Amino acid sequence: MRFFRWLAGFVFLAALIIFIFAVLKVDAQAKLMLFLLICFLLSLIRVLKGPTPADRSVATDIFGILVIGFCAILAVYTNKDWYMDIAIAWGLQSFIGVLALAKFLEGRNFDD
Repeated sequence: MRFFRWLAGFVFLAALIIFIFAVLKVDAQAKLMLFLLICFLLSLIRVLKGPTPADRSVATDIFGILVIGFCAILAVYTNKDWYMDIAIAWGLQSFIGVLALAKFLEGRNFDD
């Protein structure tokens, strides 16, 4: 049963990617932003629905990576450098947050 759910999800995502990149008649930045927004939605669903705290932690980390990618695309699209500053700051905070959450999930203190 799990195999068929994975297969159905794969087919759905493949069709969605083909629709975004082959059918839509918009510029490349808009296609990438739409793709990242769909990934945001899927990541948010995993954060809210995740069966274990580790799944939620990984989804939160993926969410941070998507924010960094979104900021990079905006920086290229708008020619504003401060989007890259936001991406760098988000990446550093995301790294520290994931480390802290991993220690918390292990049941250790932050000083260990």
